[in-house]
Amino acid sequence: MPRPERRFWLFKSEPESYSIDDLKRDGRTFWDGIRNYQVRNFLRDDVRVGDGVLFYNSNADPMAVTGTMTVVSAGYPDHTQFDPRAKHYDPASREDSPTWFMVDVEFERRFDPPVTRDMLKCHAGLAGMGVLQKGSRLSVTPVTAEEWRIIHQIAGVSDGPAKKLRRTKT
Repeated sequence: MPRPERRFWLFKSEPESYSIDDLKRDGRTFWDGIRNYQVRNFLRDDVRVGDGVLFYNSNADPMAVTGTMTVVSAGYPDHTQFDPRAKHYDPASREDSPTWFMVDVEFERRFDPPVTRDMLKCHAGLAGMGVLQKGSRLSVTPVTAEEWRIIHQIAGVSDGPAKKLRRTKT
Protein backbone atom coordinates (compact mmCIF):
# COMPACT_ATOMS: atom_id res chain seq x y z
CA MET A 1 0.00 0.00 0.00
CA PRO A 2 1.46 3.41 -0.95
CA ARG A 3 2.45 5.78 1.81
CA PRO A 4 -0.07 8.65 1.74
CA GLU A 5 2.02 11.43 3.27
CA ARG A 6 4.98 13.23 1.74
CA ARG A 7 8.15 12.81 3.78
CA PHE A 8 11.12 15.11 3.99
CA TRP A 9 14.87 14.57 4.02
CA LEU A 10 18.18 16.39 4.17
CA PHE A 11 20.86 15.23 1.72
CA LYS A 12 24.42 16.47 2.21
CA SER A 13 26.88 17.22 -0.55
CA GLU A 14 30.20 19.02 -0.59
CA PRO A 15 29.82 21.92 -3.03
CA GLU A 16 33.06 21.00 -4.84
CA SER A 17 31.54 17.59 -5.61
CA TYR A 18 28.02 18.68 -6.52
CA SER A 19 26.19 21.88 -5.64
CA ILE A 20 22.65 23.22 -5.86
CA ASP A 21 23.83 25.25 -8.86
CA ASP A 22 25.02 22.05 -10.55
CA LEU A 23 21.59 20.52 -9.92
CA LYS A 24 19.85 23.65 -11.22
CA ARG A 25 21.96 23.43 -14.40
CA ASP A 26 21.33 19.67 -14.80
CA GLY A 27 17.69 19.74 -13.72
CA ARG A 28 17.91 16.17 -12.48
CA THR A 29 20.57 13.74 -11.26
CA PHE A 30 21.09 10.47 -9.45
CA TRP A 31 22.28 10.63 -5.82
CA ASP A 32 25.08 8.06 -5.86
CA GLY A 33 28.08 7.13 -3.75
CA ILE A 34 26.31 6.37 -0.47
CA ARG A 35 28.46 3.90 1.48
CA ASN A 36 26.78 3.84 4.88
CA TYR A 37 24.32 1.06 5.74
CA GLN A 38 21.82 3.24 7.64
CA VAL A 39 21.69 5.76 4.78
CA ARG A 40 21.50 2.90 2.25
CA ASN A 41 18.44 1.63 4.12
CA PHE A 42 16.81 5.08 3.96
CA LEU A 43 17.37 5.24 0.19
CA ARG A 44 16.32 1.66 -0.43
CA ASP A 45 13.36 1.40 1.96
CA ASP A 46 12.05 4.83 3.00
CA VAL A 47 12.72 7.59 0.46
CA ARG A 48 9.87 7.71 -2.07
CA VAL A 49 8.90 9.55 -5.25
CA GLY A 50 7.51 12.97 -4.34
CA ASP A 51 9.44 13.34 -1.07
CA GLY A 52 10.99 16.75 -0.46
CA VAL A 53 14.72 17.10 0.11
CA LEU A 54 16.78 19.91 1.61
CA PHE A 55 20.07 20.29 -0.26
CA TYR A 56 22.76 20.87 2.39
CA ASN A 57 26.33 22.00 1.72
CA SER A 58 28.61 20.16 4.13
CA ASN A 59 32.32 20.81 4.57
CA ALA A 60 31.74 24.35 3.26
CA ASP A 61 32.03 27.89 4.55
CA PRO A 62 29.34 28.40 5.53
CA MET A 63 27.62 25.05 5.88
CA ALA A 64 24.04 25.71 4.77
CA VAL A 65 20.79 24.54 3.26
CA THR A 66 21.14 25.94 -0.25
CA GLY A 67 17.82 24.85 -1.71
CA THR A 68 15.41 22.01 -2.25
CA MET A 69 14.90 19.12 -4.59
CA THR A 70 12.25 16.48 -5.11
CA VAL A 71 12.75 12.71 -5.25
CA VAL A 72 11.71 11.46 -8.71
CA SER A 73 12.60 7.76 -8.48
CA ALA A 74 12.42 5.07 -5.85
CA GLY A 75 15.69 3.55 -4.66
CA TYR A 76 17.56 1.37 -7.14
CA PRO A 77 21.05 -0.20 -7.24
CA ASP A 78 23.90 2.33 -7.44
CA HIS A 79 25.76 1.41 -10.64
CA THR A 80 29.05 2.86 -9.37
CA GLN A 81 29.47 -0.01 -6.91
CA PHE A 82 30.10 -2.38 -9.85
CA ASP A 83 32.49 -0.19 -11.88
CA PRO A 84 36.18 -0.68 -10.98
CA ARG A 85 36.97 2.73 -12.53
CA ALA A 86 34.37 4.55 -10.40
CA LYS A 87 35.31 6.53 -7.29
CA HIS A 88 32.71 4.60 -5.25
CA TYR A 89 33.54 1.11 -6.55
CA ASP A 90 32.87 -1.67 -4.03
CA PRO A 91 34.53 -4.97 -5.00
CA ALA A 92 32.36 -6.85 -2.48
CA SER A 93 29.09 -5.81 -4.19
CA ARG A 94 27.46 -8.22 -6.61
CA GLU A 95 25.03 -7.32 -9.37
CA ASP A 96 22.75 -10.22 -8.39
CA SER A 97 22.63 -8.91 -4.80
CA PRO A 98 23.51 -5.19 -4.78
CA THR A 99 24.71 -3.60 -1.55
CA TRP A 100 24.28 0.11 -2.33
CA PHE A 101 21.28 2.08 -3.57
CA MET A 102 20.55 5.55 -4.90
CA VAL A 103 17.58 7.69 -5.93
CA ASP A 104 17.04 10.30 -8.62
CA VAL A 105 16.32 13.89 -7.60
CA GLU A 106 15.09 16.94 -9.47
CA PHE A 107 15.85 20.60 -8.81
CA GLU A 108 13.06 22.46 -7.03
CA ARG A 109 14.46 25.80 -5.83
CA ARG A 110 17.58 27.61 -4.73
CA PHE A 111 17.58 29.56 -1.46
CA ASP A 112 19.07 33.03 -1.88
CA PRO A 113 20.59 33.59 0.56
CA PRO A 114 21.19 30.06 1.87
CA VAL A 115 19.97 29.06 5.34
CA THR A 116 23.24 28.65 7.24
CA ARG A 117 23.95 26.12 9.95
CA ASP A 118 24.21 29.01 12.43
CA MET A 119 20.69 30.13 11.43
CA LEU A 120 19.42 26.57 11.95
CA LYS A 121 21.05 26.39 15.39
CA CYS A 122 19.36 29.65 16.47
CA HIS A 123 15.83 28.28 15.98
CA ALA A 124 14.45 26.21 18.88
CA GLY A 125 12.11 24.31 16.54
CA LEU A 126 15.12 22.87 14.71
CA ALA A 127 17.10 21.66 17.75
CA GLY A 128 16.27 18.00 17.02
CA MET A 129 17.48 18.00 13.40
CA GLY A 130 19.95 15.21 12.69
CA VAL A 131 22.35 17.55 10.93
CA LEU A 132 22.69 19.60 14.15
CA GLN A 133 23.40 16.66 16.45
CA LYS A 134 26.94 16.38 17.75
CA GLY A 135 28.79 13.57 16.00
CA SER A 136 26.13 13.12 13.30
CA ARG A 137 27.89 12.37 10.04
CA LEU A 138 25.05 10.78 8.08
CA SER A 139 24.73 12.17 4.58
CA VAL A 140 20.95 11.59 4.49
CA THR A 141 18.70 12.28 7.47
CA PRO A 142 14.95 12.50 7.96
CA VAL A 143 13.41 15.95 8.42
CA THR A 144 10.01 16.52 10.04
CA ALA A 145 7.25 18.43 8.26
CA GLU A 146 7.60 21.14 10.92
CA GLU A 147 11.37 21.42 10.35
CA TRP A 148 10.72 21.65 6.59
CA ARG A 149 8.19 24.45 7.20
CA ILE A 150 10.50 26.39 9.54
CA ILE A 151 13.46 26.23 7.15
CA HIS A 152 11.30 27.52 4.30
CA GLN A 153 10.06 30.29 6.59
CA ILE A 154 13.67 31.25 7.45
CA ALA A 155 14.49 31.21 3.72
CA GLY A 156 11.53 33.49 3.04
CA VAL A 157 9.84 31.15 0.56
CA SER A 158 6.68 29.05 0.55
CA ASP A 159 7.12 25.42 1.57
CA GLY A 160 5.23 24.03 -1.42
CA PRO A 161 6.87 22.66 -4.54
CA ALA A 162 8.33 25.38 -6.75
CA LYS A 163 7.12 23.52 -9.83
CA LYS A 164 4.90 20.63 -10.69
CA LEU A 165 6.50 17.24 -10.02
CA ARG A 166 7.12 15.15 -13.12
CA ARG A 167 6.62 11.56 -12.06
CA THR A 168 8.81 8.86 -13.52
CA LYS A 169 8.45 5.11 -13.63
CA THR A 170 9.79 3.35 -10.56
